Amino acid sequence: MAKTQLNVRVDEATAEAARERALQRGVSVNRYIEELVLRDAGEVGQTFVEAASDFMKQYERVFAEEFGRGAAGPAARGVAGGREGHPGKK
Repeated sequence: MAKTQLNVRVDEATAEAARERALQRGVSVNRYIEELVLRDAGEVGQTFVEAASDFMKQYERVFAEEFGRGAAGPAARGVAGGREGHPGKK
């Protein structure tokens, strides 16, 4: 994989902390920073999945009332054209 150089300005304490943590882990500062970014990106994805799950739990009843439990969509409910309740669409 091609690498891109990224220059980042941080205060001396942050730079020293990064050097120490990289040394403790036995990796370069570059690798340490790369791992932090990749981990953070993964956490964002996990946070999204958790938020979506919470949303569905909170609104499960609303969806069940609107679409029926276990229904695959309007066609599964026998709605012609799948557009019930949508004026002007057939």
